Amino acid sequence: MPFTKNQIITLEIEALSNDGNGVAHKDGQAVFVPLTAPGDVAEVRIVKPMKTYAFGRVEKLLTAGPGRVRQDCPVAGPCGGCGLRHISYEAECAAKTQFVRDAFARLGKLDVPVPDVLGAPDTDRYRNKVQLPVGTDENGHIVTGFFAGRSHRIVACTDCKLQPAWMNELAARACALLEENGITAYNEETHTGRVRHLYMRQGWHSGQRLLCFVVNGNGLPNEAEICATLQKEFALTTILVNRNSERTNVILGRRTRTVLGPGVIEDTLAGVPLRMGVHEFYQVNTPAAEVLYAKAREYAGLKPDDFLLDLYCGMGTIGLSMLADCKRLVGVEVVPQAVEGAKETAARLGLDADRADFRCQDAGAAAAQLAAEGARPDVIVVDPPRKGCDEATLTAIAEMAPRTVVMVSCNAATAARDAKWLTEHGYKAVEVQPVDLFPRTKHVETVCLLVLRNPVTHINIDVDVEEMVQDKRGLATYGQIKDYVLERSGLKVSSLYIAQVKQKHGIIERENYNKPKSEDVRQPQCPPDKERAITEALKHFGMI
Repeated sequence: MPFTKNQIITLEIEALSNDGNGVAHKDGQAVFVPLTAPGDVAEVRIVKPMKTYAFGRVEKLLTAGPGRVRQDCPVAGPCGGCGLRHISYEAECAAKTQFVRDAFARLGKLDVPVPDVLGAPDTDRYRNKVQLPVGTDENGHIVTGFFAGRSHRIVACTDCKLQPAWMNELAARACALLEENGITAYNEETHTGRVRHLYMRQGWHSGQRLLCFVVNGNGLPNEAEICATLQKEFALTTILVNRNSERTNVILGRRTRTVLGPGVIEDTLAGVPLRMGVHEFYQVNTPAAEVLYAKAREYAGLKPDDFLLDLYCGMGTIGLSMLADCKRLVGVEVVPQAVEGAKETAARLGLDADRADFRCQDAGAAAAQLAAEGARPDVIVVDPPRKGCDEATLTAIAEMAPRTVVMVSCNAATAARDAKWLTEHGYKAVEVQPVDLFPRTKHVETVCLLVLRNPVTHINIDVDVEEMVQDKRGLATYGQIKDYVLERSGLKVSSLYIAQVKQKHGIIERENYNKPKSEDVRQPQCPPDKERAITEALKHFGMI
């Protein structure tokens, strides 16, 4: 029987769901209760009854669970950012490990080892970036803070414990300067007011600091004086102004200009030197990200002659951190500023495009193109957004058939879904390692290792022996056919595609020539334009 709204029941919290809510059961129904800990016994008010489950809130805590601790932030509840600040870090790590195990077992249907989460080196003051909305409080003062859960109501916060102290102090000082200069906060309902966000970024190893005002307009009144004051007081490396005059909840606009300094800051991540402004994606917890990258590098197991493909590569940090282990890197990213940053980093490291090539493309489209070209990466690393990989990307990965796929993900549910797809297309999930990049929040990263079940899916025929294997109906070798197609059509074709087209025309290859050892292993199929070009070559050489 469904619960009724405002009904009060006594529950014992059994576990945490992957969104950080406590889970209890009563009369066969699940009840989700925020800000509770496993082992808590509480009187809970039902606030949203559904047919088979309900949402509640704690009216009275009767018995605290063993992992519960006193919250040390006055706005942790309404802010919603630190969804797990009410439990010990040991309990948090146990919960995050279970989040990932549940995702891969229940959603992915995979029996794969999931070791305990790798905890973060620091649990407070670890963020290297923050984007603070600017608003006005009930007394008319300008404040910064965070949006309350599922709303655009700003919860004022003067000391967020996840970000360095200087960021909190700068935010307070900036608000005071804005007020002194008669500058207003943006109101998204009326689309009036000037300052929308304060964006701050820090180079964790370099100590360099960046501030960006996101404004509804061209700039700030008395902009030079305000920026000079803040630069002096907070040792800022650079200050920028980003213009965003759209009615949107997207934080940054398209145009950014530099007020003071070089417009970028520098840092290193896993030994890779970087320059970044405001548009580039960069892991917000540098020390923990280096733990994650080390695990990804371990899983990749690269060899000196390997070709590494890094999809969703951002500024290229994962791939570049592994480049010492392999021969060639291709990185793919859709954000132009990130790709330019990756290219600049490669250039500073003295790497030419044959060694490290970065392309501005959609990951799915680029992967499909590479597969069609017959590219054969030995290892593919993917680090997609929360929505995971699209099917075009996964299909292309399966067609390229690298021996190893390393999947980095900030969403265990979509990672489990994508890993399941790959296991249904020739791969085996070997291990999934949770890594905590976001202490005191409900989020957790995962690194998943997948290996090709039969790593020998084709025979490499680019050897001298190939020239000896000629079809009885014509004297053209595979090399001659490739050269003819390239000269006449500008297309590069693989030996596999030539073999497929020859077979279609009844030209039988020797037994097992260019075929997979297992009939279950997928191979890329020759695209129509290349098939037409190969057919023309076969006619030219009198083979059909």
